[in-house]
Amino acid sequence: MLAAVADSPGRLADVLTIHDVDGPAAPGAGEVVVRMLAATVNPSDEVSVSGAYGSRTSFPMVPGFEGVGVVEAVGPGVPGRALGRRVLPLGSAGNWQRYKRLDHSWCVPVPDDVPDEVACFAYINPLTATLMVDRFCGPGVREVVVTAAGSAIGRHLAELLTERGITPVGIVRGTPGRGVADAARWRAVIATNEPGWRERLRAAVGPRGADVTFDCVGGAVGGDAFALTAGDGVFVHYGLLSGTPLPAACFTGGGARVELFRLRDTVQKDGGRHLPALFAPVFDNLRRGRLHTAVGPRIGLGELADHLKGPTAGRRAGKILIDPQR
Repeated sequence: MLAAVADSPGRLADVLTIHDVDGPAAPGAGEVVVRMLAATVNPSDEVSVSGAYGSRTSFPMVPGFEGVGVVEAVGPGVPGRALGRRVLPLGSAGNWQRYKRLDHSWCVPVPDDVPDEVACFAYINPLTATLMVDRFCGPGVREVVVTAAGSAIGRHLAELLTERGITPVGIVRGTPGRGVADAARWRAVIATNEPGWRERLRAAVGPRGADVTFDCVGGAVGGDAFALTAGDGVFVHYGLLSGTPLPAACFTGGGARVELFRLRDTVQKDGGRHLPALFAPVFDNLRRGRLHTAVGPRIGLGELADHLKGPTAGRRAGKILIDPQR
């Protein structure tokens, strides 16, 4: 079968190649084989291939944490009704191949009324945004700051927050031609490439500071956003798009409580048994047209390595939709 393989750690575009590999063996007890229908590329894939998670990543590896497929074969102990069911195959990488073998407990059933190209994007961003807003934005939270506000997860956070009556303040890099998808969901959007942006952020959140800050950037911008979070507030750090850690003062100098949110910790905590309940509100939002992910280029798996090396790979509008069967 066809698979995208990273033979060694490095930059994704440099180390990914397409191979013909042996298909999966027959599923063992409690296992299934899933024929992949669609997959996509996320920053988490790039981080894993870079070698950043050396203690839990071995090479060669097939990347791909997000996608949707259909159960083609079941092993002993798996209910027969699972056969032919569309699922999200979670718990590990490996979605950038035609077939994936895994334990059935890591397969989240996909509702029949959620199309493949919607279900494909249900995991990384919608689930993260849903869990974080539920956990950190309870009654009394009014002032919320979101870094990387123009990102897919920034859009999801703004949508979920406004449904709770919270109009957040967004921080963006100010990249030409890029911005927030729906300006009406933001009280202010502040670009860090403009002079005086910190002062404008302070004015937007008020002298007390933000009740909650959601940060996936880190580095100096994350540090500045932390400094403008209220002393009794929460700074939720869930990504590192800048590639630079937060300043040490965020952890040692007092101020807001820092919460390190890792989706993997929630998903992996009990072997996948809680996953259908965890995804129920996500699927409910998706079928209502909420938490939408813009789809960009649609490519076959065989084209993926060349596409990531192409001149437009870093400037694509919308997420890549991969067809693993071609």
